[in-house]
Amino acid sequence: MKALRRIIATITVTLLAFRAVATFLSWIEKQEDSEVDAWIDEDEFEDA
Repeated sequence: MKALRRIIATITVTLLAFRAVATFLSWIEKQEDSEVDAWIDEDEFEDA
């Protein structure tokens, strides 16, 4: 019985880890697609 519980727990943790990685990669992809430039060029900032 303990072995079955451990196998189920291992499978669950593995699936959650894959889901987390997939979500993170999807978030990164969305960040790359956005055209907003969050970085401020210091030279450009000083000219303003």
